[in-house]
Amino acid sequence: MSERNSQPSSPDKEPATEDQATHTALGNTERAEAATTPGESGQRPTLGRLFLENLWAANTFTVTLLSLVLAMVVGAVLMIISDQEVLATYGYITARPSDAINASWTLVSEAYANLFKGSVFDPAASSVNAALSPISETLTYTAPLVFTGLSVALAFRGGLFNIGAQGQATMGVILAALAGFLLPLPPGLHLLVAVLAGALGGAIWGFIPGILKARTGAHEVINTIMLNYIAVYFLTWLIVQSGVQDPNRTDAISRPVDASAQLPRLFGDGLRAHAGIILAVLATWAVAWLLNRSTLGFELRAVGANPDAARTAGISVTRTYVLIMVFAGALAGLGGSQMVLGTTAAALTPLVVAQIGFDGILVALLGRVKPWGVALAALLFGALQAGGNRMQSYSGISLELVTVLQALIVIFIAAPALVKAIFQLRAARAARLQTSLAKGW
Repeated sequence: MSERNSQPSSPDKEPATEDQATHTALGNTERAEAATTPGESGQRPTLGRLFLENLWAANTFTVTLLSLVLAMVVGAVLMIISDQEVLATYGYITARPSDAINASWTLVSEAYANLFKGSVFDPAASSVNAALSPISETLTYTAPLVFTGLSVALAFRGGLFNIGAQGQATMGVILAALAGFLLPLPPGLHLLVAVLAGALGGAIWGFIPGILKARTGAHEVINTIMLNYIAVYFLTWLIVQSGVQDPNRTDAISRPVDASAQLPRLFGDGLRAHAGIILAVLATWAVAWLLNRSTLGFELRAVGANPDAARTAGISVTRTYVLIMVFAGALAGLGGSQMVLGTTAAALTPLVVAQIGFDGILVALLGRVKPWGVALAALLFGALQAGGNRMQSYSGISLELVTVLQALIVIFIAAPALVKAIFQLRAARAARLQTSLAKGW
């Protein structure tokens, strides 16, 4: 056998020569460049094109913005079909289509214009107070929603679904009001005690499902729902008790909170915005720091991601569950205290808390359970609520339609695949977003 045939031909047995290695490297480089170069021109895409491609992708900002657009479009359709006069113009649309188009545009444009004027700014305002009134109302509605949204978001990041923000806010408003009119304290100290009392009431109501979850495994959703009813009926019973009920009234209303326990107003007595919005911003920063910068926040996120792995790593899952619900309850209690220590009401009534606990669930979902996202979502919901009042008064649109808009926004944000399909967003980004939603952000 010749020497040439005796040489092994397998690369595993004999390394390639220098010329062969160079040729292989050049070929790989050319194939990589061909794979990464768009089109046949061999030119790299411009910065503007990359920006537009990334903007029109199913990222968080794009999906949220397009969800708002879809909600407004569906809301406009609901306005049209619920207005008998506008709907009548569609009976002869083939004869005079301009009547239907003009009537629909007038109704929808005026409604959304009044929504803006009632929540942000009224260009026709004749005074400073009138110009600041819309944003003042928005901030007034926003403050308690920030706290209840943070309550739900914090629990969610820890792997718990806190449906009990409504009950925790109710206990918070009870203790805050009791401290506000039963304790004779000087100004400043009285306000501080009342605010802390509200946080304590919510923390106690959050501790109960937390300890039950940690010790017995009882599901927090069932426990918190039942505690919501207990808190509401306890409030109804408490209001009519001697020493709590207003002696000058026969209906279910408590004594008013002392002026020394009221949150100061930001823009003077003529506007309702109060210092609760400042506390809300501080609470948002505190929760963000807790989750991202502290050891407890790391343990909380670890338990929320995988409690079994966290337990194996030496983290006390029992202790973490209890702390999560206590902090979540304290936040919801602070939100409830805003309702009686701020400008919404000065006394306890059966409906003093309204729906801020349940709205907090929507706020948390819209904010993707991230603290600053929750604050922005609460601001949006506050604007919808403030502007909805003007939209109802000036345009005759039902206030319930604003609630429908809120629900539609959350539905579209919770279904990124639907938004991607409607607007033909990039599939790769949408897939990553959907995965993040499935994991709880």
